[in-house]
Amino acid sequence: MTIDGELCSAVAAFDVEDPATGAVLGRAPDCTPELLDRAMSAAQRALQTWSGDPRLRRQALDECGVRLRAAADELAWLLTSEQGKPLTEARREVLGTARRFRLFARGESPQAATERVAGSLTEAWLRPKGVVAAITAANYPLWIALWKVGPALTAGNTVVLKPSPFTPLATLRFGQILNEVLPPGVLNVVTGGAELGRRMVAHPVPRHIAFTGSVETGSEVAGIATAGLKTTALELGGNDAAIILDDAVPEEITEDLFWAAFKNNGQICTAVKRVYAPARLYDRVVEALAARAKAAVVGDGRRPGVELGPLSNRGQHDRVAALVRDALERGARAAAGGLPDPDRGLFYEPTVLSGVPAHAPIVSQEQFGPALPVLRYDDLDEAVAAANASSFQLGASVWSSDPQRAAGTARRLAADAVWVNGHRTHSAKEPVGRTATGTAAPARPGFDLIHYLDVQPVLDYSSLGVIHHAEPA
Repeated sequence: MTIDGELCSAVAAFDVEDPATGAVLGRAPDCTPELLDRAMSAAQRALQTWSGDPRLRRQALDECGVRLRAAADELAWLLTSEQGKPLTEARREVLGTARRFRLFARGESPQAATERVAGSLTEAWLRPKGVVAAITAANYPLWIALWKVGPALTAGNTVVLKPSPFTPLATLRFGQILNEVLPPGVLNVVTGGAELGRRMVAHPVPRHIAFTGSVETGSEVAGIATAGLKTTALELGGNDAAIILDDAVPEEITEDLFWAAFKNNGQICTAVKRVYAPARLYDRVVEALAARAKAAVVGDGRRPGVELGPLSNRGQHDRVAALVRDALERGARAAAGGLPDPDRGLFYEPTVLSGVPAHAPIVSQEQFGPALPVLRYDDLDEAVAAANASSFQLGASVWSSDPQRAAGTARRLAADAVWVNGHRTHSAKEPVGRTATGTAAPARPGFDLIHYLDVQPVLDYSSLGVIHHAEPA
């Protein structure tokens, strides 16, 4: 672990398994309450100097990006080995993380606002919240760490970071590399299980909690943080719907739709989790998606040409298997896949399900894995109502040969972001919505959207300071 700029082990450690083989890949320290106290105290001590020197922050964050890029091969190999994604995807994650650190270094926070009222001057400015406790998930360990650590450090906060116990190794190395640049205590990386996460949230030092994980755990985090009067940013689950209109050509959209659902084995909060296809195209949609699923190259992510690796941990693997088994017992048909691989690690065949009852858990819940239900509809209003019947829909998409018609349907969908003929394609010039399970706030009138995604996360890690100046008559 990295605590106060020093490498630190612990009395106990836990195994980290290779999801492709089931073998023990390595061991990570199990942080004790005493070591956590040391990390929190170090972050508290480092806060004043770090928050008071914007130039230091910009220089350090830029150099962090340089160091991460130089270590891309090492980090990508670690990431694939513990998480399972193909090596090309892991390298893309590392390089994207490095690039975004450098963008944060060059970004500027919004200027202070002033207002004159009744002979006085009011000045408002953004200041850091303090120590941030950040807890990340196993699907994108470094990318999610970036979106907590980068904005927090840019805004002048210090951080205690805990990765998922399923994927701690790349994040431990990430912390070591960054602490070659950052002052001691600015970024501390500790590892452990759920109990460590609870201690971090309840600890008296942090003033802000940044968490990515399940809805159930996020609810627990919110309760503990609220009791301590801490602010939170919770990125939880999603159940994104894709609606295919009756003028679409299934064979032309299959490739994009398949990867919108199956990239990273479906382990993305904004992946397509359910598809609604019109009755007259239904069989063609199922057939096209099933053919692509059967053609996908599944295997150890460290081997060339692999498209889908194993799921990241046993619990998630078994959850996907249980949801698919339940759907089949309810009368669904596996047009492709439908079974775990009995001879290898945590592999699960990319699965396309047809004839799934609308009330089946694999439709109403988030599977977060390589299993996609395709549901038939007879009336578009029916499909829109079904798509909107979810309490945690981060995104949605509409697929059509007529973009204008698709846009009209898109406006009826109650999701934070809706795409036409695509899914999960973000631009730095667009705002991002917030729900109870979202992460970024909607744009405000007059805000410069060109830098919106660069600045908005910094705002989330800032608090508002106000000074009222009495002016002489």
